[in-house]
Amino acid sequence: MRFPLGDMTKPEVRELARRFGLEIADKQDSQDICFVPTGRYTDIIGRLKPNAIAPGDIVDLDGRVIGQHQGIVHFTVGQRRGLGIAAGAPLYVVRLDAANRRVVVGPREALRMDRILLRDVNWIGDGALESVVGDGIELFVRVRSTRAPQPALLRVADGGYEIELIAGEEGRVARAGLRVL
Repeated sequence: MRFPLGDMTKPEVRELARRFGLEIADKQDSQDICFVPTGRYTDIIGRLKPNAIAPGDIVDLDGRVIGQHQGIVHFTVGQRRGLGIAAGAPLYVVRLDAANRRVVVGPREALRMDRILLRDVNWIGDGALESVVGDGIELFVRVRSTRAPQPALLRVADGGYEIELIAGEEGRVARAGLRVL
């Protein structure tokens, strides 16, 4: 599916809305998730996934318990602040282990990655996604909205697809935010 506004900037869309007399033209941008009535996303997640609000352990990369938390819902991969633990060097959330209610932390270097496994791919690029074979295809991806597009390869892997970032990516990767350009 392609959206008719996909090639337009936000100011262009707002001008178009003004031209058609739509009230939404001057609506303030949303900075949060708008479908949460209370403004607290933890309430919604707690109802959908009760395990996410249950207390658990904060562990280092070797699995040693170094603290406790009040629910993995309060953590994001790449997060540094608000961990509630003291260490000799800064620690970052490296992984969330929902099944075991564990928050895994480590040094910044542990966040470095060069591969992203994809599932439920909605391909709107040229050609068919099924035509990706062999060495894959070269493309540019934007891993986070604030980062510039970077070169990558799209390959078939483990019954699905993977993106290999040519230069790697340090820091948090928003899975839903991966955008192929």
